[in-house]
Amino acid sequence: MVDLPSYGPFRIGLIGAALVFTLGGCGSSSRLNYDSPQDAFERGKEYYDQGDFSRAVDYLQGAFDFGRTHQWAADAQLYLARSYRGNKEYLLAANEFARFTQIYRSDPRVPDAEYELALTYFDRSPAFNMDQTDTERAINQFRLFSNRYSEHPLVLEAQQRIRELREKLARKLFDVGKLYEKRRLYQAAALSFESVFDTYYDSTWADDALLGAMSMYFEYGKQSVEGRQSERFQMAIDNYDRLIQIFPDSPVVKDAEALYRVINQTMEDLRQGS
Repeated sequence: MVDLPSYGPFRIGLIGAALVFTLGGCGSSSRLNYDSPQDAFERGKEYYDQGDFSRAVDYLQGAFDFGRTHQWAADAQLYLARSYRGNKEYLLAANEFARFTQIYRSDPRVPDAEYELALTYFDRSPAFNMDQTDTERAINQFRLFSNRYSEHPLVLEAQQRIRELREKLARKLFDVGKLYEKRRLYQAAALSFESVFDTYYDSTWADDALLGAMSMYFEYGKQSVEGRQSERFQMAIDNYDRLIQIFPDSPVVKDAEALYRVINQTMEDLRQGS
């Protein structure tokens, strides 16, 4: 019988910990194993196709253990960006798409990568009542893509995305006007509604905004001193004229016409009283 050396409880604990660490390390190594950039990319691409984006990221990043000049580097870079986007890590995706366009400028997939870069900001665009920084970034990126690659088949889709995002910005500004209206800050409300039309004339909020501006200038005029009422009522009439000329078939025209008659009568009464 062989006598084992006595290390004591502390020494035995250290040996056990070392064994656990080593076994854990070996287990991790076996789960993420590749011997070439092609191997790392192909394994990552396989996980990407399966929808396992986190695992895809692990392998695609591994392709860069062999540098960024090998023949699989561009593929790994592009699919790394796509994997981050698939995993809803949009800022990381944006960084990787941007890196692809900068490092592999001669790659024919650069236009697609620029479009996908815009999509990462589109994906991050929040509800209309929140900060719209990413909405603005998405619009700028889609416009840049459309200007650079005007013949690209995705340009029409990019323009549709822009319209969708602008609709959100119009809604946000329209709600600012409604908030001012609720607080009875009629001049600020009128200016906000006019800004909706001036900036987002192609949105579905443009005609509502003109009616809103018309109504708010009328309320603002009623609150004003007598010497300023006429000019502010006239601002209401000016917005009515724009509404019926630009949106003659709008469903808000009927309300605008009713308000127009009230404003005209108020202006007539004002003239007769002066």
